[in-house]
Amino acid sequence: MLRYLVRRLLLAVPSILGISIVLFLVLALAPGDPFSDLASDPSIPPSVAAALRAKFGLDDPAYLRYFHWLAAMLHGDWGFSFASRINVSTLIMQRLPTTLAVIGASQVLALLVAVPVGVYAGVRPYSLFDQVASSLALVGFSVPTFFTGLVLILVFSVNLHWLPFVYRTDIAGSGPALWWAYISQAIMPVAVLGLFQGAAWTRFVRASVLDVVRLDYVTTARAKGLSERVVVLKHVVRNALIPVVTLVALQMPVVFGGAIITEQIFRVPGIGSLLISAILANDTPVIMAVTYVFACLVILFNLIADLLYGWLDPRISYR
Repeated sequence: MLRYLVRRLLLAVPSILGISIVLFLVLALAPGDPFSDLASDPSIPPSVAAALRAKFGLDDPAYLRYFHWLAAMLHGDWGFSFASRINVSTLIMQRLPTTLAVIGASQVLALLVAVPVGVYAGVRPYSLFDQVASSLALVGFSVPTFFTGLVLILVFSVNLHWLPFVYRTDIAGSGPALWWAYISQAIMPVAVLGLFQGAAWTRFVRASVLDVVRLDYVTTARAKGLSERVVVLKHVVRNALIPVVTLVALQMPVVFGGAIITEQIFRVPGIGSLLISAILANDTPVIMAVTYVFACLVILFNLIADLLYGWLDPRISYR
């Protein structure tokens, strides 16, 4: 397994380099730069604007800027944020834990909803439970996250005053009150992302269980006298989850895209909202770093999915 992991990490290097080249070229070809407003500001002498552009290499060819950026990245220098006036690495590390906490909790919620509901609906197809679950899953998957977020804000924050709709990281206090303050402000963002993904995964789990439950080895297990619970949990669910793991890994870009919208709605100080602010301010180093972090996280989750295949199905070899 260790050799397989090392081989996959080596194979990920060209992907990461290719992603960095594409991202850098797209940003280099985009109109404008962080100092484009200086040219129209009469209070700033042209010599100062030219000196700043020369200092940060904005007038160099794109390929030279890319190699300079890559060399700096390899040494741990992610650049300097022109809008926030701090290092990009510091800015991202301040925001990344919040994003990972919200996304991680939402994915756990999605799996807790999708797996049991999808399995039960797949084992009892066309029952009342299956019809209700499939209808709710279709509705949950069809409604966009920004609409669901606004509805939750209107119901639980504006009308009922149960939950705060602005996410804060500077909450004062200690003990259980502090923990509840953090949990209560994360309930709605996590619910919006988790229920949206859970609705999509429920339909996929149901379809996967329907495919597996008709196979011969499941019929044989029932003919041997095994209880229905053992047949479902040991022979059906484990094999049905293999394509679900693939789906979860492939949908990570969708999850991060939904997190960007959700962070804007609930003012979550994560890297999604940081990306939107950087785009509005034309802060190229931050845009490049955040999109690159998103890409690396997607590759990481796909690697984790590959490792989970062998645990779910021992027939899969890591050679």
